[in-house]
Amino acid sequence: MRPAAAGVMLLLALMAPRAFAVAAVPNTVDPALRQALMNAVHDSASFSNRFEAEVWLLDMSTRLEPLMPDIGRRMALLKTVHAEATHAGLDPQVVLSLIQVESRFQRFAISSAGALGLMQIMPFWIDEIGRPDDNLFDMRTNLRYGCTILAYYLKIEHGNLTRALARYNGSLGQYWYPARVETAMQRRWYAR
Repeated sequence: MRPAAAGVMLLLALMAPRAFAVAAVPNTVDPALRQALMNAVHDSASFSNRFEAEVWLLDMSTRLEPLMPDIGRRMALLKTVHAEATHAGLDPQVVLSLIQVESRFQRFAISSAGALGLMQIMPFWIDEIGRPDDNLFDMRTNLRYGCTILAYYLKIEHGNLTRALARYNGSLGQYWYPARVETAMQRRWYAR
């Protein structure tokens, strides 16, 4: 077993009893996941160090797998979410929760209102900022727009995530949307 993989398994064993049962048996780690994680960690500038990248990517990948089975797509998404959320000053797990509610991780999702992509960005933003060639189905572009918009709403709401999420959804004053995102956070992205 490679030293990095052994370190991740040891940390998971110390952090969560449930993780220990899986991490203690090296044969339970999918070799494709191990390789994808190694590749993702190698190219993860938004993390403060390699160990942090390994732990977060492995943990989030395990949580995302039921919704996104393809390991390559999953690692690419997680790295990009972490980078764009960090760039915007957001918690990446809040962004994952929002994506779960908005598009259920479907890159080509289109809402009945015409919002596009993972974070369901309204196309008028392309014209609004004068970038007609931007593709809102492009993962990085969609995440950059969405994280920037959410960060702005969080700023004008003085850090009140509930109100910022309601603004993001266009339902300020109502709480059904922030409650959905909060439920996703509690059930999948923060619970353990």
